[in-house]
Amino acid sequence: MSLLETLLFNQFAVFTLVLARVGALIMTAPIFGSAAIPMRAKGLLVVAISLLVTPLLAASPPADMTHLLVYAKYLANEGLIGLLLGFGITLLLSGIQLTGQIISQLGGTALADVFDPTLNSNLSVYSQLFYFLTLAMFVLLDGHRLVMDALLDTYVWMPPGKGSLGTTYVEALTTLLSQSFLLGIRAAAPTMTALLLATLVLGLIGRTMPQINILAVGFGVNSLLTLGCLFTTIGAIVWAFPLEATSAIETIRAALAQSVDLR
Repeated sequence: MSLLETLLFNQFAVFTLVLARVGALIMTAPIFGSAAIPMRAKGLLVVAISLLVTPLLAASPPADMTHLLVYAKYLANEGLIGLLLGFGITLLLSGIQLTGQIISQLGGTALADVFDPTLNSNLSVYSQLFYFLTLAMFVLLDGHRLVMDALLDTYVWMPPGKGSLGTTYVEALTTLLSQSFLLGIRAAAPTMTALLLATLVLGLIGRTMPQINILAVGFGVNSLLTLGCLFTTIGAIVWAFPLEATSAIETIRAALAQSVDLR
């Protein structure tokens, strides 16, 4: 290969590796990976970001790009890095949706599930409410910029072709999954406690006054109590997510930096 052909080949190889990492992030991260965004718009965004990042990294291409298996390994490692960044934040949104699902089940409104085309599944009204509220808070507090900053920082630690699969990735995803469930339980705890107490009180009333139809009365009481608890605690629920999102991004950063140190 001539010098010009080698230069062009290295430039294209670096671009494809950057494209793999950025593409995996865009397809899985909140806001960017939404099904409501057309696929062409996502593809255009991925290519645009890759074109902006590639000139900064083109001076140090991977050592060996001529072997197909080695190149495929590089692509897989780049995709895993982007997947860890994007999917890690999405796990927290799953915890918020768990909050809405728990509240719907306990409050007796689970029958009002509706189909969500963005997630391609049936979700309760409360799950969708919490999802869009936390998503709005994520954008208002520049969560999307934090994700992009984390992506650019990974190129300082792991230039294209230098990333590798490590046990720290699995540990980071396990930590994020536990944080997601913990966030969901914490957010639903006040309403769960109130509904549990209401169920105990209605049970006592049903035992002492059998002539009252507890099923008919309890459904309305639980629905009103659920709404009342949500009105008083929804602010705390919404503000809890940005703190966990920041912690999740730091966990992912630490996992990537630790994988570099282990090598």
